[in-house]
Amino acid sequence: MKDIAKRFEGNPLLSPADLKPSIDGLEIACLLNPGVFEYDGKTWLLVRVAERPKQTDDVISFPILTKSGGMEIMKIPANDPELDASDARVINYKGLDYLTTLSHLRLLCSDDGKNFYQPEGYPLLTGEGILQTFGIEDCRVTRLEEKYHLTFTAVSDNGVGVGLRTTTDWKNFDSHGMMLPPHNKDCAIFEEKINGKYYALHRPSSVDIGGNFIWIASSPDGIHWGDHRCIIKTRKDKWDSKRVGAGAAPIKTDKGWLEIYHGANADHQYCLGAFLMDIDDPTKVIARTNDAIMIPEAPYELTGFFGNVVFTNGHVVQPDGDTITVYYGASDEFVCGADFSLKDIFSLLKSDHV
Repeated sequence: MKDIAKRFEGNPLLSPADLKPSIDGLEIACLLNPGVFEYDGKTWLLVRVAERPKQTDDVISFPILTKSGGMEIMKIPANDPELDASDARVINYKGLDYLTTLSHLRLLCSDDGKNFYQPEGYPLLTGEGILQTFGIEDCRVTRLEEKYHLTFTAVSDNGVGVGLRTTTDWKNFDSHGMMLPPHNKDCAIFEEKINGKYYALHRPSSVDIGGNFIWIASSPDGIHWGDHRCIIKTRKDKWDSKRVGAGAAPIKTDKGWLEIYHGANADHQYCLGAFLMDIDDPTKVIARTNDAIMIPEAPYELTGFFGNVVFTNGHVVQPDGDTITVYYGASDEFVCGADFSLKDIFSLLKSDHV
């Protein structure tokens, strides 16, 4: 299976060594899945930066935020019989789950869409309160009615849900708390109202009945959400057999709302695909790609903190109206870029795979 992505020759665009840790005593383990937007004539990334103390052979250590906003370093002997550290991302200790890193969101910008730097005067976005003590992750950015809406994964020992913040200048932010309660993530708000309603894609999770499917919700005000409907499910024996989740805000086209989404199989290989929703009623899925439009194949996509992964939640539609520049996380460690053609994606959409 050959994908249709045109990867940037300069990939990876960003690696952990390219940025400085947020505080002394921590190191950046990986960069992941940036939200993407255009502002002040530049392309901006809101990168997830995952940090932890330097690791030793005999101790597993990781940071968590306290309820008061401070930071605590947890240290567990590596040979503790009550420790399960078989997953690079999540450990279990005495029956409780913890993340091996603590993530915040960091703003980077570029004049050409390929060379990014961290500008002065913009804050780091960090977890706030008891529902974000394990950090905030994987932000999607939607520009809607002259305001930027940031939907992100909020993690704590209470579970994994969707947080919401808004801004107009990227220096001052309003927090709207937990937009969707646990267990939920992969939330992307549409960039305009449809028939007077706001719409958003999201991914509640189920481990017993159902599965990790893409849902859609609507809202009268962009804050309170309801009328939840499941629109995309996993497919047996395909590249998206285990879980699916939304990427960035859907792209409005003359054929409908186009969504680039991620899917994973039982071997934890993450690929990208696409589906198309009705322009007037996005709860109706018109078509879906059978094969993935991007699969891990470059060396930086196959090996890293958690290899065999391509994952996006941000893109820019270029002025030619056909090129979509997708920024994506590779192997849960690097930030990369690739171009897609809308025409190529449409050619792979099949109505019989809805």
